[in-house]
Amino acid sequence: MRIARFSIDGNVAFGAVEGDKPDELVLDIIKGIPFADFELSGTKVPVSKVRLLPPVLPNKVVAFGRNYAEHARELGNEVPDAPFAFFKPSTSVIGPGDEIQYPSFSEELHHEAELAVVIGRMCREVPRERVADVIFGYTCANDVTARDVQKREKQWARAKGFDTSCPLGPWVETGIDLATASDLTVQLTVNGEQRQLGRTSEMIHPIEDLIVNISEAMTLLPGDVILTGTPAGVGPLTVGDEVAVTIEGIGTLTNKVVKRG
Repeated sequence: MRIARFSIDGNVAFGAVEGDKPDELVLDIIKGIPFADFELSGTKVPVSKVRLLPPVLPNKVVAFGRNYAEHARELGNEVPDAPFAFFKPSTSVIGPGDEIQYPSFSEELHHEAELAVVIGRMCREVPRERVADVIFGYTCANDVTARDVQKREKQWARAKGFDTSCPLGPWVETGIDLATASDLTVQLTVNGEQRQLGRTSEMIHPIEDLIVNISEAMTLLPGDVILTGTPAGVGPLTVGDEVAVTIEGIGTLTNKVVKRG
């Protein structure tokens, strides 16, 4: 099931996305919230009549860096022996179609296409064999990075945590199992030109290891998001660019870059 979060006439709701053709998609409005027992209302609205929002509002976004060997090498970094985590604040999250605002303190903005894991229930110290039980679903993400700031400041809070630096969407796909999620195509285009192409099977540390690693340290809450790393091919974005992340079996997340202000 594809579950989207949307607004219409000033109201915000969740809905199950139905249909295959982009111009014929409809939302069956959900009674309640998707992280608990819910029912489909049977009230349907075309996707074209609503504004899609970030599919979740995470308490925290936990991102893992340098989790694809070729990406680590392309930036001159060593491949980490253990998962390497950092945070993006909830205020960095935007949805499909929202604008990525080029930060005023950077002159080198980069795209990073990623598979995002959405947590479905409160959990802590998750054993590897139970990881699938805590996953609600998967969505597309773009870990937008002020690369010059990242290099200059060494720590990544401003470089990866600025407002609009975490596009998510267009919805959460709940029908993908962990084995399938571990071998999906991840692609990114800028103005229709392919920049990144990889598979989640290329991760150094698989999804299970990432969730075990971070849940050893902190409680994960429903709606929290885990970013799993980006394949090689990261590169610059400029004002006016349209950047699209497509992940096999999930969909396409598209955003435009604008001047901040």
